[in-house]
Amino acid sequence: MNFLRRNPPGRTAGRPSVRQVSLAPLTVLEFSPPQMVTCAAEAGYDAVGLRLIPATDAEPRHPSIGTTPMIRETRQRLDDTGLSLLDIEVLRLRPDTRVREEFGPFLETGAYLGAREVLVTGNDPDHHRLADNLAELSEFAGTFGVVPNLEPMPWTDVRDLREAASILRRCEQRQVGLLVDALHYDRTDATAADLQALAPNWIRYIQICDGTSPRPTSLDELQYQGRNARLFPGEGSIDLVAMLRSLPGVPISIEAPIQWRAPAVVRARAALRAARPVIAVADSDRVSLSA
Repeated sequence: MNFLRRNPPGRTAGRPSVRQVSLAPLTVLEFSPPQMVTCAAEAGYDAVGLRLIPATDAEPRHPSIGTTPMIRETRQRLDDTGLSLLDIEVLRLRPDTRVREEFGPFLETGAYLGAREVLVTGNDPDHHRLADNLAELSEFAGTFGVVPNLEPMPWTDVRDLREAASILRRCEQRQVGLLVDALHYDRTDATAADLQALAPNWIRYIQICDGTSPRPTSLDELQYQGRNARLFPGEGSIDLVAMLRSLPGVPISIEAPIQWRAPAVVRARAALRAARPVIAVADSDRVSLSA
């Protein structure tokens, strides 16, 4: 494979914005990778994320590892639209994970497509072993120009920011990220002060959406809402402005699967339209300082 990056990090398409805004796969999960690219471009995003490995058995499966015809088509659409590929999903670190044996083809595919980040979940209750595997993944992924980002979720073995931060500290000087998802941030009762306490270099991109109030009380409901019933940014009870102002001005991925039976591109466009004013308010201080 040719590992040349197709889209430099600073390149964007669509409407100019203070920072890059990407369409997350979960927002329009019915689409294959090349369809995702086209959808993101038509909806006006700067970048896109791609789910190359399904997160659940119920999700669609595509021939998306290796230089398959679908992956070659995806790369061509990235080239044609000028979209950046922000991240690829999803790698799970389990007790029996063998990083180099299992993840090579996935990372090689991401490099071929020009990915910069990879989303990682922690599915190992032994956090020392998990940290060792994450450190090894960081070194291995670095050979492909990709950085792993650990996302805490209430229903995994890395439940919240505190646990994720503890794991990243054990990775010492490795290049790793901590992915803050607005829904999980809110559902674990984290605060802006918790975000401000994180090492800024850990935050490489952010996922945003909104959520209903009151918060769910069971893990099953938390998981259901996280995968199926979020809200568009600004339409729920999460203080997204305070959250974004507490984090570096990195790219934003809109991950907002909602219960609305509209065409995917309509949902994607509506999600971006809802997110723009939230991002603009959060970034107003940064703009004034840089003027």
